[in-house]
Amino acid sequence: MRARSLKRVQVLPISIEKAWDFFSDPANLATITPPGMGFHILSDHRPTRMYAGQLIEYRVSPLLGIPMYWMTEITHVVEGKYFIDEQRFGPYTLWHHQHHFQEVAGGVEMTDIVHYKVPFGLLGALADRLFVRQKLKQIFDYRYQAVAQLFS
Repeated sequence: MRARSLKRVQVLPISIEKAWDFFSDPANLATITPPGMGFHILSDHRPTRMYAGQLIEYRVSPLLGIPMYWMTEITHVVEGKYFIDEQRFGPYTLWHHQHHFQEVAGGVEMTDIVHYKVPFGLLGALADRLFVRQKLKQIFDYRYQAVAQLFS
């Protein structure tokens, strides 16, 4: 199975500084994650600003309430422009999530681009087709709505 991708673009009526302050603080991720995901940050060391090399540990329950361990690394940060998180341990064989921010008329355009790959070959491809891709879309749809409400 080849890697899949998902892209979401949203314009927020806020300054680039406000957008960056919110999205670069890992603690705010819980605010924009569906409650049914059972999202919880496990990391003991949590600065309020992310940095390249930062490891963040989570517990999530994306399917049937089964808790999973997930560790991501913030691999790239360009202040006010973008940051990238990549899975180090977790449910995917590949997880590369880009978060881009650009000033536009009326606010900030925020773009999420996720490249992911589900393990287990043909079985993983079937799981992706049947429910993984749909679940990811639901998570990003929820995030879109939550962010719109927060910054409307």
